[in-house]
Amino acid sequence: MKKTTMTAIAALVSTVWTAQTVEAQSSGRNCAPREVVVQRLAEKYGESRKSIGIGQQGTVMETFASEDTGTWTITVTMPTGVTCLVASGQSYETLAEVLPEQEKDA
Repeated sequence: MKKTTMTAIAALVSTVWTAQTVEAQSSGRNCAPREVVVQRLAEKYGESRKSIGIGQQGTVMETFASEDTGTWTITVTMPTGVTCLVASGQSYETLAEVLPEQEKDA
Protein backbone atom coordinates (compact mmCIF):
# COMPACT_ATOMS: atom_id res chain seq x y z
CA MET A 1 0.00 0.00 0.00
CA LYS A 2 2.75 2.39 0.96
CA LYS A 3 4.61 1.85 -2.33
CA THR A 4 1.41 2.19 -4.37
CA THR A 5 0.41 5.34 -2.51
CA MET A 6 3.84 6.91 -2.96
CA THR A 7 3.86 6.02 -6.66
CA ALA A 8 0.45 7.62 -7.13
CA ILE A 9 1.50 10.73 -5.22
CA ALA A 10 4.74 11.01 -7.20
CA ALA A 11 2.88 10.68 -10.51
CA LEU A 12 0.32 13.29 -9.50
CA VAL A 13 2.94 15.71 -8.23
CA SER A 14 5.06 15.25 -11.35
CA THR A 15 2.13 15.82 -13.67
CA VAL A 16 0.89 18.94 -11.90
CA TRP A 17 4.36 20.18 -11.12
CA THR A 18 5.87 20.06 -14.62
CA ALA A 19 3.93 23.08 -15.84
CA GLN A 20 4.50 25.05 -12.65
CA THR A 21 8.22 24.31 -12.38
CA VAL A 22 9.36 26.57 -15.20
CA GLU A 23 7.42 29.49 -13.77
CA ALA A 24 8.61 28.84 -10.21
CA GLN A 25 12.25 28.49 -11.24
CA SER A 26 12.18 31.59 -13.39
CA SER A 27 10.59 33.71 -10.67
CA GLY A 28 12.58 32.12 -7.82
CA ARG A 29 9.44 31.47 -5.76
CA ASN A 30 9.65 28.66 -3.25
CA CYS A 31 12.75 27.16 -4.88
CA ALA A 32 16.38 26.94 -3.75
CA PRO A 33 19.32 24.54 -3.85
CA ARG A 34 18.32 21.26 -2.17
CA GLU A 35 20.82 21.62 0.68
CA VAL A 36 19.32 25.01 1.60
CA VAL A 37 15.74 23.70 1.56
CA VAL A 38 16.56 20.59 3.63
CA GLN A 39 18.48 22.65 6.19
CA ARG A 40 15.67 25.21 6.48
CA LEU A 41 13.01 22.52 6.95
CA ALA A 42 15.11 20.91 9.69
CA GLU A 43 16.04 24.10 11.52
CA LYS A 44 12.78 26.05 11.26
CA TYR A 45 10.21 23.24 11.39
CA GLY A 46 12.07 20.22 12.79
CA GLU A 47 11.18 18.23 9.69
CA SER A 48 13.14 15.28 8.33
CA ARG A 49 12.63 13.16 5.22
CA LYS A 50 9.93 10.51 5.62
CA SER A 51 9.50 9.26 2.04
CA ILE A 52 10.96 9.58 -1.44
CA GLY A 53 9.88 8.76 -4.99
CA ILE A 54 11.22 9.17 -8.51
CA GLY A 55 8.99 11.17 -10.83
CA GLN A 56 8.97 11.99 -14.51
CA GLN A 57 11.99 13.47 -16.26
CA GLY A 58 14.34 12.67 -13.39
CA THR A 59 12.52 14.61 -10.69
CA VAL A 60 12.67 13.43 -7.09
CA MET A 61 9.61 13.87 -4.86
CA GLU A 62 10.19 13.86 -1.10
CA THR A 63 7.97 14.20 1.93
CA PHE A 64 9.44 15.88 5.01
CA ALA A 65 7.60 15.91 8.34
CA SER A 66 7.95 16.44 12.06
CA GLU A 67 6.24 13.95 14.32
CA ASP A 68 6.66 16.42 17.21
CA THR A 69 4.88 19.38 15.61
CA GLY A 70 2.82 17.54 12.97
CA THR A 71 4.02 19.81 10.15
CA TRP A 72 4.75 18.32 6.72
CA THR A 73 6.18 19.51 3.40
CA ILE A 74 6.26 17.94 -0.07
CA THR A 75 9.18 18.95 -2.29
CA VAL A 76 10.27 18.19 -5.84
CA THR A 77 13.94 18.32 -6.80
CA MET A 78 14.87 18.85 -10.44
CA PRO A 79 17.88 17.14 -12.06
CA THR A 80 19.62 20.53 -11.78
CA GLY A 81 19.56 20.27 -7.97
CA VAL A 82 16.93 22.96 -7.51
CA THR A 83 14.28 21.97 -4.97
CA CYS A 84 10.83 23.55 -4.98
CA LEU A 85 8.11 23.40 -2.34
CA VAL A 86 4.92 21.81 -3.64
CA ALA A 87 2.68 21.72 -0.57
CA SER A 88 2.83 21.94 3.21
CA GLY A 89 0.45 21.55 6.10
CA GLN A 90 -0.34 20.31 9.59
CA SER A 91 -1.42 17.11 11.32
CA TYR A 92 1.09 14.69 9.77
CA GLU A 93 0.52 11.05 10.73
CA THR A 94 2.36 7.87 9.82
CA LEU A 95 -0.01 5.11 8.72
CA ALA A 96 0.50 1.38 8.30
CA GLU A 97 -2.60 0.34 6.40
CA VAL A 98 -3.12 -3.22 5.21
CA LEU A 99 -4.21 -3.88 1.64
CA PRO A 100 -7.76 -5.23 1.35
CA GLU A 101 -8.04 -8.86 0.29
CA GLN A 102 -8.64 -9.34 -3.41
CA GLU A 103 -11.88 -11.00 -4.41
CA LYS A 104 -11.53 -14.41 -6.03
CA ASP A 105 -13.43 -15.25 -9.21
CA ALA A 106 -15.96 -18.09 -8.93
